[in-house]
This record gives sequence, C-alpha cells and structure tokens, in this order.
Amino acid sequence: MLAPPLQRLVTELGKLPGIGNRTAQRLAFHILRTSTEDANALAEAIRDVKEKITLCEICFNLAEGPLCAICQDERRDPTLICVVEEPGDVIPVERTHEYRGRYHVLGGALSPIDGVEPDDLKIAQLYSRVEAGEVQEVVLATNPTTTGEATALHIADGLRQRAPDVAVTRLASGLPVGGDLEYADEVTLGRALAGRRAL
Repeated sequence: MLAPPLQRLVTELGKLPGIGNRTAQRLAFHILRTSTEDANALAEAIRDVKEKITLCEICFNLAEGPLCAICQDERRDPTLICVVEEPGDVIPVERTHEYRGRYHVLGGALSPIDGVEPDDLKIAQLYSRVEAGEVQEVVLATNPTTTGEATALHIADGLRQRAPDVAVTRLASGLPVGGDLEYADEVTLGRALAGRRAL
C-alpha cells in the first residue's frame, strides 16, 4: 500500500527497540510532513553518531575521540571507579550528582546461557586499571538482575585476588524512596532489611 521509499523507512524505523509497526508508520509520516531541513538534520545526526562516536580508550564509555569527557576531566577522583554494564548506565549515576569518580563500562553482563563469558566483557581491562595502583575503591553498579549479580560477584572475587587492599562495594538495593511497604516484594524488602543503616 505504501510507496516503496516510505515502506523502506517504516521497515527501518520498525527495527528500533520499542517501535512497533504502527509507531513506525506514524514516525515515517511525521518525517514525510517535516521540512527538508529537519529531515536532513535527523539523517545527519544519525550519520554523525555512527561515524564519530567510539569507545573511550580507558573506561569504554562512549566518546568522540580517544577519551570520554569524564576521563578527560581532571576534577574527577581517579581513585574511585564505578563499574556499570552499558554506556547508558553512566547517565543515571551522573544525574544523581553524588558520584565524582571515574567509570568502567563492561559492555554487558556475564550470561553463560547466552554465550557471554568473562573474555567477552571488559573485565581484564578493569583488573589492569586496578592493578596499576591508583584505585582505592571499586563500586560495582551492575544491574540487580541474575546476570548483573553474577557479574558483580565474579568481579569482586577477581579483585580480592588481584588487589586485596582495594575496597569493593556494591550499590545498595531495597525500597525505592516514596515506595510503600505494602507493595514491596519479599526479595526487595529482604534486601532493604539486610542493607539497613544507622540514622
């Protein structure tokens, strides 16, 4: 029913995560209605991202050039490393304005079922950074999922063997602020009780 160029656009937009066929059609018709300048700006932005964005040589976060903005920032604490699974996980940590250290992006989480082994992630590079001697604490901020927990335990064990003087911490988990005990599941409530602190 659609002209071939428009159908191709719908097909390509439909490949994006969370975009079904109807949403892809709405986006395609929106792009068709926008000005040529706006459509070209979108196409140029997509092309720029694919051509100019690489991984930081130190932490493997997204970067334009050899180092990301965080690794270039001299005000960041080099003795503190926060380990996350994906580059997108850096954004919510930064939004808190509570963390002033550096990062290490693993590129995923361990999942033997899916064929993701330690060699597939940037774990060896993390060990190298820690063994270099400047790091005093590693914060494991992997997701609180089965694969995230397994990854955190694997890394913690490896760090204890390689750098016993380095503190290895894990993000606290439990009840969200504004949450209601009535709606908390047993695992979440159990974690909140285990991680309780003095006031």
